[in-house]
Amino acid sequence: MTVVPDTNEPQPSADPPPPLLDVNNIEVIYDHVILVLKGVSLSVPEGGIVALLGANGAGKTTTLKAISNLLRGERGEVTKGAIIYNGERVDTLMPDALVKRGVVQVMEGRHCFEHLTVDDNLLTGAYTRKNSADIRRDLEMVYGYFPRLKERFRSQAGYTSGGEQQMIAIGRALMARPRMILLDEPSMGLAPQLVEEIFEIVDQLNKQEGVTFLLAEQNTNIALRHADYGYILENGRVVLDGDAEALRGNEDVKEFYLGLSTAGRRSYRDAKHYRRRKRWLA
Repeated sequence: MTVVPDTNEPQPSADPPPPLLDVNNIEVIYDHVILVLKGVSLSVPEGGIVALLGANGAGKTTTLKAISNLLRGERGEVTKGAIIYNGERVDTLMPDALVKRGVVQVMEGRHCFEHLTVDDNLLTGAYTRKNSADIRRDLEMVYGYFPRLKERFRSQAGYTSGGEQQMIAIGRALMARPRMILLDEPSMGLAPQLVEEIFEIVDQLNKQEGVTFLLAEQNTNIALRHADYGYILENGRVVLDGDAEALRGNEDVKEFYLGLSTAGRRSYRDAKHYRRRKRWLA
């Protein structure tokens, strides 16, 4: 007798793919004394945009530098926890080895080579690559996303605007053919219109080139409009995380990070003695 399988029976669901980046309970200490990160955990899925949010000094930049292994130059080190990228533990690798695996950081403040032309700045991002034809093709790809840089490709980077230097920094990272970009404070010092333009390009790179982004940002409003998921840091700890849309609707996030409050304007005395909800005191 032939047994016909019951197609109405529920099928076992497939396990979700592992995250591209998994930061697991890391602590970071500077000068063997100063504890800056106090058990930070986060994950970034392949092809996602994840925002790392918080005020100045919350630990966002330190988290990115821990991932990209740039702490040693500042007398910092990961003393606890693990950082897993693409299934491999990477917190002991040298920074250039991590770049070759596809992780590139765009530093806060752009850090362009001011005396070099825009074109030469971009080409420095391809220093780990050998195929000149591929490099020229990717250079044209970068100019396609940043046509303003194409117009100024012979100009010294030091004579370009802040927005153009941010474009150079992102374009330089793209020249390394990254799988993931760690983007630190892309809105810093830029006019609102330029900030919108930069984040629109981040969206395009994510959707069209498949680049995964982990971005640290103080501008919570724009970051949550473009990210899929967000983590909020305070004093070296993750105090809240969730889908970007849910965080935008969270009353605490509205009050403390978006400048919105259903309670109306408060006096300085009220603000001075105000105590946050317990879940913010993790």
